[in-house]
Amino acid sequence: MPDYFALLDETRRPWLEPDEVKQKFITLSTPVHPDRIHSAPPESRSAAAKSFAELNAARQHLSEPKLRLLHLLELELGERPKDIQEIPNKLANLFTGVATACRLADVFLAEKARVTSPLLQVNFFGQGLEWVEKLQQLQQNLNLFHQQLINELHALDEAWMEAATAAKRQPLLARLEELYRLFGYFNRCNSQIQERIVQLSF
Repeated sequence: MPDYFALLDETRRPWLEPDEVKQKFITLSTPVHPDRIHSAPPESRSAAAKSFAELNAARQHLSEPKLRLLHLLELELGERPKDIQEIPNKLANLFTGVATACRLADVFLAEKARVTSPLLQVNFFGQGLEWVEKLQQLQQNLNLFHQQLINELHALDEAWMEAATAAKRQPLLARLEELYRLFGYFNRCNSQIQERIVQLSF
């Protein structure tokens, strides 16, 4: 398993600033960028392409909280965390509301697709805008939840850096694993809402 933290010369920790990760990627990948080595011998181009791809994968994993936590947990635990589908009780209402809204939006979109009358299409367009507003409100609630996760991740990062040994960091791993799953729920729900907003905008 590659160590993306080591590849980008970053400390192995729960939080990294995305802009700093991006800058590290640019600095380290510039010498092996395809545009710079196009006239090099084939074996050099091949090695550079492999290095660039690894650095790009590292950037993608370390820039996004869920992927960064997954990678950190894999490195620390020696295996991928188990996927658990059960949503925590305190978040059930939020995620159930998202699932219900997306299902109803899909019903509306199916009805809208069947309409051929220009007059009815205008009516459906207005209803579509109302649906967009409802979904955007849900998205705002999700974003508040996401900010809470980010805030907790910052706090756990401080505790992680203060715990100098693996043994002292062990108690933090369980909560980091929970946060990894919560970021996953957020990503899934947010993409579902955004997909419907895009569909309703046409």
